[in-house]
Amino acid sequence: MTSIFDPLQVGRLHLANRMVMAPLTRNRAPGAIPTALMATYYTQRADPKNGAGLIVTEATAISHQGQGYADVPGIWNDEQVSAWKQVTESVHAAGGKIVMQLWHVGRVSHVDLQPGGQAPVAPSAITAKTKTVLIQDGVAKFIDTSAPRALTLEELPGIVDDYRRAARHAIAAGFDGVEVHGANGYLLDQFLRSGSNTRTDAYGGSIENRARLLLEVMRAVSQEIGGDRVGLRLSPVTPANDAQDPHPQPLFGYAVAQLAPLNLAFLHIIEGSTGGPRDYMQGDTPFDYAALRASYRNAGGKGAWMVNNGLDITLANQSLASGADLVAFGRLFIANPDLTRRLRENAALNAPDRSTFYGGGAKGYTDYPALA
Repeated sequence: MTSIFDPLQVGRLHLANRMVMAPLTRNRAPGAIPTALMATYYTQRADPKNGAGLIVTEATAISHQGQGYADVPGIWNDEQVSAWKQVTESVHAAGGKIVMQLWHVGRVSHVDLQPGGQAPVAPSAITAKTKTVLIQDGVAKFIDTSAPRALTLEELPGIVDDYRRAARHAIAAGFDGVEVHGANGYLLDQFLRSGSNTRTDAYGGSIENRARLLLEVMRAVSQEIGGDRVGLRLSPVTPANDAQDPHPQPLFGYAVAQLAPLNLAFLHIIEGSTGGPRDYMQGDTPFDYAALRASYRNAGGKGAWMVNNGLDITLANQSLASGADLVAFGRLFIANPDLTRRLRENAALNAPDRSTFYGGGAKGYTDYPALA
Protein backbone atom coordinates (compact mmCIF):
# COMPACT_ATOMS: atom_id res chain seq x y z
CA MET A 1 0.00 0.00 0.00
CA THR A 2 1.22 3.51 -0.82
CA SER A 3 2.74 5.33 2.16
CA ILE A 4 3.34 9.01 2.90
CA PHE A 5 7.05 8.13 2.94
CA ASP A 6 7.12 6.86 -0.67
CA PRO A 7 8.66 8.95 -3.47
CA LEU A 8 6.64 10.45 -6.32
CA GLN A 9 7.20 12.25 -9.61
CA VAL A 10 5.13 15.45 -9.61
CA GLY A 11 5.30 17.20 -12.94
CA ARG A 12 8.94 18.14 -13.44
CA LEU A 13 9.80 17.44 -9.79
CA HIS A 14 10.93 14.19 -8.22
CA LEU A 15 9.85 14.21 -4.57
CA ALA A 16 11.52 12.02 -1.97
CA ASN A 17 8.28 11.62 -0.02
CA ARG A 18 4.61 12.56 -0.30
CA MET A 19 4.51 14.95 2.65
CA VAL A 20 4.04 18.58 1.69
CA MET A 21 4.64 21.58 3.90
CA ALA A 22 1.53 23.65 3.30
CA PRO A 23 1.72 27.42 2.71
CA LEU A 24 1.70 29.22 6.05
CA THR A 25 1.51 32.99 6.45
CA ARG A 26 3.97 34.06 9.15
CA ASN A 27 4.25 37.86 8.68
CA ARG A 28 8.02 38.06 9.00
CA ALA A 29 8.99 39.90 5.81
CA PRO A 30 9.07 43.66 6.59
CA GLY A 31 8.74 45.77 3.48
CA ALA A 32 7.66 42.64 1.56
CA ILE A 33 11.33 41.54 1.39
CA PRO A 34 12.30 37.96 2.38
CA THR A 35 14.92 37.69 5.12
CA ALA A 36 17.77 35.42 6.17
CA LEU A 37 15.59 34.22 9.06
CA MET A 38 13.05 33.01 6.51
CA ALA A 39 15.81 31.08 4.75
CA THR A 40 16.65 29.35 8.03
CA TYR A 41 12.99 28.51 8.67
CA TYR A 42 12.44 26.85 5.30
CA THR A 43 15.80 25.10 5.30
CA GLN A 44 15.07 23.52 8.69
CA ARG A 45 12.12 21.75 7.03
CA ALA A 46 13.77 20.95 3.68
CA ASP A 47 15.78 17.78 4.35
CA PRO A 48 13.66 15.14 2.57
CA LYS A 49 14.75 12.42 5.02
CA ASN A 50 13.38 14.32 7.99
CA GLY A 51 11.17 17.05 6.55
CA ALA A 52 8.95 17.80 3.60
CA GLY A 53 9.18 16.18 0.18
CA LEU A 54 7.89 19.52 -1.13
CA ILE A 55 7.66 22.94 0.52
CA VAL A 56 5.03 25.43 -0.61
CA THR A 57 6.02 28.90 0.57
CA GLU A 58 3.82 31.27 2.46
CA ALA A 59 1.47 33.18 0.20
CA THR A 60 3.48 35.77 -1.74
CA ALA A 61 1.92 38.88 -3.25
CA ILE A 62 2.16 39.18 -7.04
CA SER A 63 1.85 42.97 -6.85
CA HIS A 64 1.60 45.74 -4.29
CA GLN A 65 -2.13 45.78 -4.99
CA GLY A 66 -2.22 42.06 -4.19
CA GLN A 67 -1.04 42.56 -0.61
CA GLY A 68 -3.53 42.14 2.19
CA TYR A 69 -1.53 41.58 5.36
CA ALA A 70 1.38 43.34 7.05
CA ASP A 71 4.90 41.97 6.55
CA VAL A 72 4.08 39.35 3.95
CA PRO A 73 6.62 38.83 1.15
CA GLY A 74 6.23 39.86 -2.48
CA ILE A 75 7.59 38.83 -5.87
CA TRP A 76 6.90 41.85 -8.07
CA ASN A 77 10.34 43.54 -8.15
CA ASP A 78 14.02 42.73 -8.57
CA GLU A 79 14.88 43.32 -4.91
CA GLN A 80 12.37 40.66 -3.88
CA VAL A 81 13.68 38.23 -6.51
CA SER A 82 17.21 38.69 -5.21
CA ALA A 83 16.15 38.26 -1.58
CA TRP A 84 14.23 35.05 -2.34
CA LYS A 85 17.40 33.53 -3.82
CA GLN A 86 18.88 33.13 -0.34
CA VAL A 87 15.87 30.95 0.50
CA THR A 88 15.91 28.75 -2.60
CA GLU A 89 19.70 28.28 -2.60
CA SER A 90 19.66 27.21 1.05
CA VAL A 91 16.71 24.85 0.59
CA HIS A 92 18.31 23.24 -2.45
CA ALA A 93 21.63 22.86 -0.62
CA ALA A 94 19.72 20.85 2.00
CA GLY A 95 18.28 18.61 -0.72
CA GLY A 96 14.79 20.10 -0.68
CA LYS A 97 12.23 21.11 -3.29
CA ILE A 98 10.31 24.38 -2.96
CA VAL A 99 7.58 26.16 -4.93
CA MET A 100 6.22 29.66 -4.39
CA GLN A 101 2.56 30.31 -3.72
CA LEU A 102 1.36 33.23 -5.88
CA TRP A 103 -1.24 35.42 -4.19
CA HIS A 104 -3.59 38.28 -4.85
CA VAL A 105 -5.85 38.89 -1.86
CA GLY A 106 -8.44 41.00 -3.69
CA ARG A 107 -10.88 42.47 -1.18
CA VAL A 108 -9.18 40.89 1.87
CA SER A 109 -7.01 43.94 2.47
CA HIS A 110 -6.89 47.35 4.10
CA VAL A 111 -6.26 50.79 2.69
CA ASP A 112 -3.12 51.07 4.87
CA LEU A 113 -1.61 48.19 2.86
CA GLN A 114 -2.61 49.40 -0.61
CA PRO A 115 -0.53 51.64 -2.91
CA GLY A 116 -1.46 55.25 -2.28
CA GLY A 117 -3.99 54.23 0.36
CA GLN A 118 -6.45 53.22 -2.35
CA ALA A 119 -9.37 50.86 -1.85
CA PRO A 120 -8.68 47.14 -2.31
CA VAL A 121 -10.01 45.57 -5.51
CA ALA A 122 -12.57 42.81 -5.95
CA PRO A 123 -14.91 41.33 -8.55
CA SER A 124 -17.75 43.37 -6.99
CA ALA A 125 -17.87 46.20 -4.46
CA ILE A 126 -18.87 43.94 -1.56
CA THR A 127 -16.92 44.24 1.69
CA ALA A 128 -15.63 40.94 3.07
CA LYS A 129 -16.88 40.12 6.55
CA THR A 130 -13.43 39.21 7.78
CA LYS A 131 -10.25 40.71 9.21
CA THR A 132 -6.69 41.26 8.09
CA VAL A 133 -3.45 41.73 10.04
CA LEU A 134 -1.70 45.04 10.61
CA ILE A 135 1.45 45.49 12.68
CA GLN A 136 0.86 48.29 15.20
CA ASP A 137 3.54 49.21 17.76
CA GLY A 138 5.34 46.01 16.85
CA VAL A 139 2.31 43.83 17.59
CA ALA A 140 0.17 41.95 15.07
CA LYS A 141 -3.46 43.08 15.33
CA PHE A 142 -6.56 41.84 13.53
CA ILE A 143 -8.38 44.70 11.78
CA ASP A 144 -11.59 44.76 9.70
CA THR A 145 -10.97 44.77 5.96
CA SER A 146 -11.64 47.93 3.97
CA ALA A 147 -14.48 48.38 1.50
CA PRO A 148 -13.31 47.36 -2.00
CA ARG A 149 -14.01 48.70 -5.45
CA ALA A 150 -14.97 46.50 -8.39
CA LEU A 151 -12.29 45.82 -10.99
CA THR A 152 -13.14 47.07 -14.47
CA LEU A 153 -13.05 44.82 -17.51
CA GLU A 154 -10.09 46.81 -18.80
CA GLU A 155 -8.07 46.01 -15.65
CA LEU A 156 -8.41 42.23 -15.79
CA PRO A 157 -5.74 41.56 -18.45
CA GLY A 158 -3.31 43.41 -16.19
CA ILE A 159 -4.16 41.09 -13.30
CA VAL A 160 -3.42 38.10 -15.53
CA ASP A 161 -0.12 39.69 -16.56
CA ASP A 162 0.77 40.25 -12.90
CA TYR A 163 0.44 36.50 -12.30
CA ARG A 164 2.47 35.76 -15.41
CA ARG A 165 5.28 38.10 -14.36
CA ALA A 166 5.26 36.75 -10.80
CA ALA A 167 5.66 33.19 -12.09
CA ARG A 168 8.60 34.29 -14.25
CA HIS A 169 10.15 36.06 -11.26
CA ALA A 170 9.70 32.97 -9.07
CA ILE A 171 11.69 30.85 -11.51
CA ALA A 172 14.33 33.59 -11.73
CA ALA A 173 14.56 33.47 -7.92
CA GLY A 174 15.38 29.75 -8.10
CA PHE A 175 12.05 28.17 -7.22
CA ASP A 176 11.19 24.73 -8.58
CA GLY A 177 7.74 25.93 -9.57
CA VAL A 178 4.69 27.83 -8.32
CA GLU A 179 1.32 27.20 -6.74
CA VAL A 180 -1.40 29.68 -7.69
CA HIS A 181 -3.56 30.54 -4.69
CA GLY A 182 -7.15 30.09 -5.84
CA ALA A 183 -8.56 29.33 -2.39
CA ASN A 184 -9.66 30.77 0.95
CA GLY A 185 -11.69 33.70 -0.28
CA TYR A 186 -8.89 35.58 -2.05
CA LEU A 187 -9.18 37.23 -5.47
CA LEU A 188 -9.52 34.22 -7.78
CA ASP A 189 -11.85 32.51 -5.30
CA GLN A 190 -13.85 35.74 -5.03
CA PHE A 191 -14.47 35.63 -8.78
CA LEU A 192 -15.52 31.98 -8.57
CA ARG A 193 -18.17 32.40 -5.89
CA SER A 194 -21.58 33.96 -6.29
CA GLY A 195 -21.45 35.42 -2.78
CA SER A 196 -18.65 37.79 -3.78
CA ASN A 197 -19.18 38.03 -7.55
CA THR A 198 -22.36 39.79 -8.68
CA ARG A 199 -20.96 41.02 -12.00
CA THR A 200 -23.16 41.08 -15.09
CA ASP A 201 -20.36 41.03 -17.68
CA ALA A 202 -18.28 38.15 -19.11
CA TYR A 203 -16.75 37.48 -15.67
CA GLY A 204 -19.98 37.11 -13.70
CA GLY A 205 -23.26 35.24 -13.62
CA SER A 206 -22.78 31.73 -15.01
CA ILE A 207 -20.27 29.22 -13.67
CA GLU A 208 -18.35 29.51 -16.94
CA ASN A 209 -18.09 33.28 -16.54
CA ARG A 210 -17.12 33.20 -12.88
CA ALA A 211 -14.36 30.66 -13.61
CA ARG A 212 -13.00 32.71 -16.51
CA LEU A 213 -10.36 34.71 -14.61
CA LEU A 214 -9.01 31.66 -12.79
CA LEU A 215 -8.64 29.78 -16.07
CA GLU A 216 -7.03 32.75 -17.83
CA VAL A 217 -4.50 33.02 -15.01
CA MET A 218 -3.72 29.31 -15.02
CA ARG A 219 -3.23 29.29 -18.80
CA ALA A 220 -0.97 32.33 -18.65
CA VAL A 221 1.19 30.95 -15.84
CA SER A 222 1.44 27.54 -17.51
CA GLN A 223 2.45 29.13 -20.80
CA GLU A 224 5.06 31.23 -19.03
CA ILE A 225 6.92 28.52 -17.08
CA GLY A 226 5.42 25.19 -18.21
CA GLY A 227 2.39 23.48 -16.72
CA ASP A 228 4.62 20.78 -15.22
CA ARG A 229 5.95 23.40 -12.79
CA VAL A 230 2.52 24.78 -11.83
CA GLY A 231 0.03 23.84 -9.14
CA LEU A 232 -3.26 25.33 -7.98
CA ARG A 233 -4.85 25.51 -4.56
CA LEU A 234 -8.65 25.33 -4.26
CA SER A 235 -11.00 25.23 -1.26
CA PRO A 236 -14.46 24.21 -2.51
CA VAL A 237 -16.50 24.74 0.66
CA THR A 238 -14.41 26.81 3.04
CA PRO A 239 -16.09 29.91 4.50
CA ALA A 240 -12.66 31.53 5.05
CA ASN A 241 -12.65 35.28 4.43
CA ASP A 242 -16.40 35.29 3.78
CA ALA A 243 -16.21 32.86 0.84
CA GLN A 244 -19.75 31.79 -0.01
CA ASP A 245 -21.46 29.83 -2.77
CA PRO A 246 -24.56 27.61 -2.40
CA HIS A 247 -23.61 25.30 -5.30
CA PRO A 248 -19.91 24.42 -4.98
CA GLN A 249 -20.04 20.95 -6.59
CA PRO A 250 -20.86 22.01 -10.18
CA LEU A 251 -18.72 25.13 -9.85
CA PHE A 252 -15.52 23.38 -8.86
CA GLY A 253 -16.24 20.31 -10.99
CA TYR A 254 -16.35 22.59 -14.03
CA ALA A 255 -13.19 24.44 -13.01
CA VAL A 256 -11.02 21.35 -12.52
CA ALA A 257 -12.23 19.76 -15.77
CA GLN A 258 -11.18 22.90 -17.66
CA LEU A 259 -7.74 22.70 -16.06
CA ALA A 260 -7.08 19.17 -17.34
CA PRO A 261 -5.46 20.17 -20.69
CA LEU A 262 -2.82 22.32 -18.95
CA ASN A 263 -0.77 19.31 -17.74
CA LEU A 264 -0.41 20.82 -14.28
CA ALA A 265 2.00 19.39 -11.74
CA PHE A 266 -0.63 19.20 -9.00
CA LEU A 267 -3.99 20.33 -7.65
CA HIS A 268 -4.06 21.17 -3.94
CA ILE A 269 -7.51 20.68 -2.39
CA ILE A 270 -8.54 21.92 1.06
CA GLU A 271 -11.16 19.50 2.34
CA GLY A 272 -13.75 21.22 4.51
CA SER A 273 -13.35 24.53 6.34
CA THR A 274 -9.76 25.76 6.25
CA GLY A 275 -8.29 25.08 9.69
CA GLY A 276 -11.69 23.85 10.85
CA PRO A 277 -14.15 20.97 10.41
CA ARG A 278 -13.38 18.61 7.55
CA ASP A 279 -17.10 17.89 7.05
CA TYR A 280 -18.10 21.55 6.69
CA MET A 281 -20.82 22.09 4.07
CA GLN A 282 -21.88 24.92 1.82
CA GLY A 283 -25.24 24.29 0.22
CA ASP A 284 -27.66 21.49 1.05
CA THR A 285 -25.46 18.42 0.53
CA PRO A 286 -21.99 17.28 1.60
CA PHE A 287 -19.27 18.04 -0.93
CA ASP A 288 -18.09 14.97 -2.84
CA TYR A 289 -14.31 15.21 -3.11
CA ALA A 290 -14.03 11.87 -4.89
CA ALA A 291 -16.40 13.20 -7.57
CA LEU A 292 -14.27 16.34 -7.86
CA ARG A 293 -11.18 14.24 -8.47
CA ALA A 294 -13.12 12.15 -11.00
CA SER A 295 -14.15 15.32 -12.85
CA TYR A 296 -10.48 16.18 -13.24
CA ARG A 297 -9.30 12.67 -14.14
CA ASN A 298 -12.17 12.01 -16.55
CA ALA A 299 -11.27 15.20 -18.40
CA GLY A 300 -7.70 13.92 -18.81
CA GLY A 301 -6.06 15.67 -15.87
CA LYS A 302 -2.90 13.86 -14.77
CA GLY A 303 -1.52 16.21 -12.11
CA ALA A 304 -0.85 14.90 -8.62
CA TRP A 305 -3.85 15.22 -6.29
CA MET A 306 -2.89 16.88 -2.99
CA VAL A 307 -5.23 16.96 0.02
CA ASN A 308 -5.06 19.19 3.06
CA ASN A 309 -6.82 20.14 6.31
CA GLY A 310 -6.47 18.65 9.75
CA LEU A 311 -4.56 15.56 8.66
CA ASP A 312 -2.69 13.23 10.97
CA ILE A 313 -0.71 10.19 9.83
CA THR A 314 -3.79 7.93 9.91
CA LEU A 315 -5.94 10.30 7.86
CA ALA A 316 -3.03 10.97 5.53
CA ASN A 317 -2.51 7.30 4.72
CA GLN A 318 -6.28 6.81 4.36
CA SER A 319 -6.29 9.67 1.86
CA LEU A 320 -3.54 8.03 -0.17
CA ALA A 321 -5.44 4.73 -0.12
CA SER A 322 -8.53 6.58 -1.41
CA GLY A 323 -6.78 8.12 -4.41
CA ALA A 324 -4.77 11.11 -3.21
CA ASP A 325 -1.11 11.38 -4.26
CA LEU A 326 0.19 14.00 -1.80
CA VAL A 327 -0.76 15.08 1.72
CA ALA A 328 -0.14 18.56 3.11
CA PHE A 329 0.52 19.47 6.73
CA GLY A 330 0.50 23.02 8.09
CA ARG A 331 0.67 23.63 11.83
CA LEU A 332 2.47 20.34 12.45
CA PHE A 333 5.31 21.56 10.24
CA ILE A 334 5.39 24.89 12.10
CA ALA A 335 6.26 23.12 15.34
CA ASN A 336 8.14 20.11 13.96
CA PRO A 337 10.84 20.88 11.39
CA ASP A 338 11.57 17.13 11.30
CA LEU A 339 7.93 16.08 11.03
CA THR A 340 8.57 13.28 8.54
CA ARG A 341 11.10 11.63 10.82
CA ARG A 342 8.83 12.01 13.84
CA LEU A 343 5.92 10.36 12.04
CA ARG A 344 8.13 7.59 10.67
CA GLU A 345 9.52 6.84 14.16
CA ASN A 346 6.21 7.46 15.96
CA ALA A 347 7.99 10.08 18.08
CA ALA A 348 6.30 12.73 20.19
CA LEU A 349 5.33 15.96 18.43
CA ASN A 350 6.08 19.50 19.53
CA ALA A 351 2.95 21.60 20.12
CA PRO A 352 2.71 24.82 18.07
CA ASP A 353 2.68 28.14 19.93
CA ARG A 354 -0.24 30.04 18.41
CA SER A 355 0.85 33.34 19.95
CA THR A 356 3.87 33.39 17.62
CA PHE A 357 2.12 32.40 14.38
CA TYR A 358 1.86 35.94 12.96
CA GLY A 359 4.75 38.37 13.23
CA GLY A 360 7.77 38.42 15.50
CA GLY A 361 11.23 36.94 15.19
CA ALA A 362 12.90 33.60 15.83
CA LYS A 363 10.69 32.65 18.80
CA GLY A 364 8.04 30.23 17.59
CA TYR A 365 9.63 30.29 14.14
CA THR A 366 13.10 28.78 14.03
CA ASP A 367 13.52 27.65 17.64
CA TYR A 368 11.38 24.50 17.66
CA PRO A 369 13.69 21.57 18.53
CA ALA A 370 14.36 18.67 16.18
CA LEU A 371 14.98 15.15 17.43
CA ALA A 372 18.53 14.46 18.59
